[in-house]
Amino acid sequence: MSDMSLLLMLDEVRGSTLRQLEGVTDAESHWHAPTLANSILWHAGHCYVVVERLTMEPLGREPIAPPDWIELFGWDSRPGETPADAFPPLAEVVAQLQSQHARLRGMLAELSEEDLSQPLPQRPDRTARHMILHGFQDEASHKGEIWLLRKMWARRS
Repeated sequence: MSDMSLLLMLDEVRGSTLRQLEGVTDAESHWHAPTLANSILWHAGHCYVVVERLTMEPLGREPIAPPDWIELFGWDSRPGETPADAFPPLAEVVAQLQSQHARLRGMLAELSEEDLSQPLPQRPDRTARHMILHGFQDEASHKGEIWLLRKMWARRS
């Protein structure tokens, strides 16, 4: 039987992220606040990469990401040092987030309690469920950053 709380969390967090990205222009997606390096576009791509890795890797599955996305949007990325034209358009990131949502929802619905509760070999104090929830929580935090950047963009002088 699937974990309905995981499915609900995925739907709530991803739905909220996608709503925050509605109507974002290309210029707005690349803008970052003074002294900060992360743009709306980077936060959106980061949501994809983090959820993908923290969902798939604990289950022993290979993360699926477009070419170069791990480098562009991952933990070790350097968005402030990356040329703007190296990033995909926001519409592509949004399409990938939508596709990932459907794919992960289907996969999570098929997982058993045993699949989710096994201690991780490299971190016996953690389970796949824990890591997946951590990925969703991280996305929720980045969704808040997107919301804040949108507010700052609207109020810039």
